[in-house]
Amino acid sequence: MKAFVVDRYGRKSGIRAGDMPVPDLREDDVLVQIHAAGVNPLDSKIRDGEFKLILPYRLPLILGNDLAGVVVRVGSRVRRFKPGDEVYARPPKDRIGTFAEFIAIKEAAVALKPKALSMEEAASIPLVALTAWQALVEKGQLKKGQKVLIHAGSGGVGTFAIQLAKHLGAIVATTASAANAGLMKQLGADIVIDYKKDDFTAVLKNCDVVLDTQGGNTLERSLRVLKTGGKLIGIAGPPDPDFAKQMGASLFLNTVMRFLSYRIRRAAKRREVTYSFLFMRADGDQLGQIATLIDSGAIRPVIDRIFPFKSTREALAYVETGRSKGKVVIKIR
Repeated sequence: MKAFVVDRYGRKSGIRAGDMPVPDLREDDVLVQIHAAGVNPLDSKIRDGEFKLILPYRLPLILGNDLAGVVVRVGSRVRRFKPGDEVYARPPKDRIGTFAEFIAIKEAAVALKPKALSMEEAASIPLVALTAWQALVEKGQLKKGQKVLIHAGSGGVGTFAIQLAKHLGAIVATTASAANAGLMKQLGADIVIDYKKDDFTAVLKNCDVVLDTQGGNTLERSLRVLKTGGKLIGIAGPPDPDFAKQMGASLFLNTVMRFLSYRIRRAAKRREVTYSFLFMRADGDQLGQIATLIDSGAIRPVIDRIFPFKSTREALAYVETGRSKGKVVIKIR
């Protein structure tokens, strides 16, 4: 099958187009013929080796973390899906590879594609939707009437998280450029802060939840806008001890993550709020709930550009510019 492959970590090494074997099917897997794949900043970070300590992939590695397609075969223990089903998924982190014509995925990570969406639209959803869901519903426990700040609202995670938070009944604030303010309002943002001109810490206070997608200085400054007992959830790091425990990290990695997150956890404790790191996990049941929301009209995909499969490298480079509104998708068939 045709695929885009990482042979060595590093931006300069990049990815190559090549032929790879169709993956073997385990008894609890479905084999999916991929019609479209979403492109995420995570893909570039994996390619560059930024996660090689916590995600020790064997090279060569097929890149890609989002897909929509059609089931062509099922394992002997699969009960929820059959050949011909249109599905979408974010593969488990140890078996990625959606920049390819086929992928074998655990049944538990797969859901029926939202009926209202095309393959390209559906492929834009899984990673960002699961990230937003696990941040706002699971970790944040966001409730009606609470206030949430979502950084970088025009990005892939942001465009979905704004709509989900609004559906949950929250008061939604976001940071974005003035050029994207109209889109942010359309998606449901109540407060749009021009990050190029205004300081969000001067505009906001008493937030219940902050979803940070930026890390660094933005993460630390976000503590100032939280009320006592508020929750800061970061998806750009640093990883914390709870994440180390969740992934069954070695004593060494546990110590590293404890050290990396010490400063932000200490600052959060001083302000009587909490910091937690989220590395989204695959979850077919949650994708099923998300599909229901999409088919009801509560949430819609936001797609910037669709690239042909042969232009996968160009799609990655475009996402790396940080200028895309919503998601970038690769059309595979």
